[in-house]
Amino acid sequence: MLQSWPDEAGRAAYLAAFHAAQALIFERTGRAVKTHRGVHSEFARLMRHRADFDTVLRGFLSRSYNMKAVADYETGEAAAVDGDEAAAAAQTASRFVSFVEKMLSEA
Repeated sequence: MLQSWPDEAGRAAYLAAFHAAQALIFERTGRAVKTHRGVHSEFARLMRHRADFDTVLRGFLSRSYNMKAVADYETGEAAAVDGDEAAAAAQTASRFVSFVEKMLSEA
């Protein structure tokens, strides 16, 4: 359904970044972190001293998690992801994944 694409795009943007973060955590620590909270905090710890990890990317996991939560759990007319927000999230997720890819190639 065309009207539901922002929800799907927002969820997919978050999950792309989440899985990229999981991959980096595993490569750097040898641990498979599975919870959202665990991935967010461990990834933040790993990025703490990276000056090249800009502020938009730094807060992306927590900000985009809200879109996933709305898409997965909220109901009603007010519970929808904004199309512009979803499009911006897709672009940021692409940058996030590219950054993680670069870090993985440095290892």
